[in-house]
Amino acid sequence: SLNDINTKKLSKRFISIKLLENDLNFIKKIEEYINFNLLDNIIISEQLIIAKNYLEQNQIDVFEVIIDEIYKTCKVICKQVIKYSNENYYIRDIKIDKYLTSKLTGIPIMLLLLAFIFWVTIFGANYFSEILYDLFFYIGDILKSFFISLNFPMTLVNIFFDGIYTVVVWVVSVMLPPMAIFFPLFTILEDLGYLPRIVFNMDKFFQKCNSCGKQALTMCMSFGCNACAVTGSRIIESKKERLISIVTSSFVPCNGRFPILISIISMFFIGISFSYYSSFISALFLVLLILISIIITLITSKFISKFLLKNAESSNFILELPPYRKPQIIQTIIRSIFDKTLFVLGRAIIASIPAGIIIWLMVNIKICDISILNYITQFLNPFANIMGLDGVILMAFILGFPANEIVFPIIIMSYLGTTTLINLDNINQLQELLLLNGWTINTALSMIIFCLFHWPCATTCITIYKETKSKKWTFLSFIIPTIVGVSLCVFVTLIFNILSLN
Repeated sequence: SLNDINTKKLSKRFISIKLLENDLNFIKKIEEYINFNLLDNIIISEQLIIAKNYLEQNQIDVFEVIIDEIYKTCKVICKQVIKYSNENYYIRDIKIDKYLTSKLTGIPIMLLLLAFIFWVTIFGANYFSEILYDLFFYIGDILKSFFISLNFPMTLVNIFFDGIYTVVVWVVSVMLPPMAIFFPLFTILEDLGYLPRIVFNMDKFFQKCNSCGKQALTMCMSFGCNACAVTGSRIIESKKERLISIVTSSFVPCNGRFPILISIISMFFIGISFSYYSSFISALFLVLLILISIIITLITSKFISKFLLKNAESSNFILELPPYRKPQIIQTIIRSIFDKTLFVLGRAIIASIPAGIIIWLMVNIKICDISILNYITQFLNPFANIMGLDGVILMAFILGFPANEIVFPIIIMSYLGTTTLINLDNINQLQELLLLNGWTINTALSMIIFCLFHWPCATTCITIYKETKSKKWTFLSFIIPTIVGVSLCVFVTLIFNILSLN
């Protein structure tokens, strides 16, 4: 039927291939060029249906066939015009990929490597976080004494140092070390050429969820920071698939949530110890939680694609695996610190400043000798109990909206009844405090679930709005993970209640 159309010297075979590929954007450009509506033509539509049915019955993926033929042609041309000093230069990469991209070993190796990165991040960050915390608070005490000596109003001094400064120090000391370790390691994997292999291993799972394989890349970025994953979604060409990636970006825990998860894992599931063995077991447990978050991400992506973006089609995604390269360590560290670590940290600090003021006011303003914070936590108690939590924990997550790093300090402050955020000397004291305030295995598990699945932080929400320019999608990105987290917590608590009755 294309013979009756003036294709303006375009190959009829080329147009037919594009129709079979269902490349709608390209088809639209072709239609504009030849001034003819291809898809509206009855004869062409009927023949297209017959051709697609034939391909489906014979299990032929036309897109893969076309790409395969393109690569074969390129290979022939390369052999004709290029001379190699070593024609077997790619044999090493093929041997490595035999294991790293294998259906049998690809994903297990990926998970073990992820566990190793988490272990290095956890073990290294703890030491530097403690140094930063002690240093900043030592400087803070000196500065506070200095301003008091200058007869500054005590209320302003307390708001700044006990409110703003304390919260900012918590964010920096907890957030900076893991990011400074994780982001360079992540970037080294990218420079090495392994990151595309991770995407290759995950691609089929995202394709089954009507999403894009590139979402695997943005999901990996989420381990460092959810806001980075949102900006990283720009690599996805389809707007609808980009929205799926953005909405699900907070389902993967960022480094701000790692300290909470690791502390609870150590206190209630692994046992308190500071050996290499226990830290590695904690990392493996953390990988298990991440696997759960990935599964929920896939399920949610399928749900969004099917119900919120019904007309969304998965774009064809062919990933060319680059050769393995020797990473440039120094450049990688410098680039990751300035491009990612400091950028994300700056946004987190800006978001945490108002949080410091609000927390200080809620703790220090009292009605009948009871702080506003206590009134609100008591009000939230019935709702939190349904989720296996208490009002203090739920309020800590609400006040921790600017930065997840301050959730645990708020919990400690509320339980101890102090007027500013404090740090306990060791994890044993923290465990004892939590147990005295009624924490059980149910509480710990619900806390882990809600830490994994709740509203994204302020930095991520701001980034989502800047990327989407939409209040609707910013709200959906906020409410969907919250609904998932609350539902899972309620479900787990019901199971615990049923088991306790039996």
